Amino acid sequence: MKFDRRRFLTLAGSAVAAPAVLRVTRANAQEVTLKMHHFLPPVANGHAKFLKPWADKVAAESSGRIKIDIFPSMQLGGTPPQLFDQARDGVADLVWTLPGNTPGRFTGIEAFELPFVANKRALVNSLALTDYAEENLKDEFKDVKPICFWAHDHGLIHANKQVKTMEDLKGLKLRFPTRLAGEALRALGANAIGMPIPQVPESLAQRVIDGCVIPWEVVPSIKVQELVKFHTEIPGSPTFYVATFVLAMNRAKYDSLAPELKAIIDKNSGAAAAAMAGRVWDEQAVVVSEMVRKRGNTITMLDEAEAARWRKTTEPVIEGWLKTAKDKGLDGDKLLAKARAALAKHEKAA
Repeated sequence: MKFDRRRFLTLAGSAVAAPAVLRVTRANAQEVTLKMHHFLPPVANGHAKFLKPWADKVAAESSGRIKIDIFPSMQLGGTPPQLFDQARDGVADLVWTLPGNTPGRFTGIEAFELPFVANKRALVNSLALTDYAEENLKDEFKDVKPICFWAHDHGLIHANKQVKTMEDLKGLKLRFPTRLAGEALRALGANAIGMPIPQVPESLAQRVIDGCVIPWEVVPSIKVQELVKFHTEIPGSPTFYVATFVLAMNRAKYDSLAPELKAIIDKNSGAAAAAMAGRVWDEQAVVVSEMVRKRGNTITMLDEAEAARWRKTTEPVIEGWLKTAKDKGLDGDKLLAKARAALAKHEKAA
């Protein structure tokens, strides 16, 4: 066989060049760093057991091409009520926030925050809210790219005195997380005070408030178990109140991603992310309530007759929301029926 020196040199040159071609391909692959902003400290379960694992999962599935830097405790500036607009305006690429931080702005999602509508379990609420949002909340959240919606498990009353009846709430200064939770507390006779969660510990310590309404999961991150000694649960489902959450992304940033990176974000959005969050809240409710019990604090469960009184007394809050929805051009009765149907569906499936 005749040796072709020219062909040999060509092939050899190609072999040497091959790694360089691969390096160019890698260099041209899009890599992106996203800033995630939220209001809780890094020790909070929402950060440690949901947001960080979610960010790590996205990074791993993108082989490191998507990196998410998390800024807890409002480290990028602003206040918790400004988080949604920070995602809209690109101050942050991702935010975790409560729509209820801006009262009256997100009326449609409030159907899940009405008294005695949501389930006692966060997983049920989160999957139901995911279904509901897909059909009913696209316009309300069009300014951002929602990654997922979810709602926590049952909310409790934590106070510096024992609450066993509606009469025990009379004049009690209680922090509320959402507009409708505040209205429900006022209907029950409490002095409801709205404030972002980071302000609660100092307000309790300074006796600005007598207690707060939060789920078990939040308790240790703001040391409520050290600041008050009494905790009141409302039995069964539907439960007294829940707050809704959204993990939202700046829409322009999402649109700028390469198709394969969008696919990874999409894979970790919707029901998959909502279920991941819901399980954290349900699991931590058991862990934290047991910790509080062992600490020696008093946990009171309302009896069924008293819980029925609370349900009846807070019915005007639902009627008021229906009127508000109508004034905004929404069919509140239809939205509430859809919320309840979604909750019933996922309660059966759970």
